[in-house]
Amino acid sequence: MPQAALIVIDVQNDYFPTGAYPLHDTQAVLERTVQAVRSAQAQGLPVVLVQHVAKGPSPFFNADTEGVQIHPLLRAAAPDAPVVVKAHADSFLNTTLQATLATLGVDTLWLCGMMTHNCVTHTALSPQAQGYTVRVLEDLCTTVDPMIHAIALSALRDRVEVLSAQTLLAA
Repeated sequence: MPQAALIVIDVQNDYFPTGAYPLHDTQAVLERTVQAVRSAQAQGLPVVLVQHVAKGPSPFFNADTEGVQIHPLLRAAAPDAPVVVKAHADSFLNTTLQATLATLGVDTLWLCGMMTHNCVTHTALSPQAQGYTVRVLEDLCTTVDPMIHAIALSALRDRVEVLSAQTLLAA
């Protein structure tokens, strides 16, 4: 029987207004993401959180800082979700993501998070993602501005499904 999982990428404090690299409309995306997490849990779908921790000094996501932490509202919504730590844009590259998904019996990925044009697209297009049905939830993603977000989603549509979160919430 097919098993989907909601993968939430890099919803971390540095991307919010008081962080080191604020993105566009993060609070609204966070609120919709928390709603999607609750919907996934109600449907019995696993939720996996991905956290970027920079290697060495970086403009943001430095280890042992408040900015690198997953946003507290997301952690509160998914306190028992496994957390996959990464150091690259691709959430599969040198991480435990594939092993975590295998343990959960997952074959379908519902991807969301920050930044649309970087970590979300690199994860969706990762060579390791090829064995999965990949869906990107466009209204649960954001990046530096609406235009870059739209361009990234347009490019993704050629390779993976890009859907509204309503698809997940309505399931």
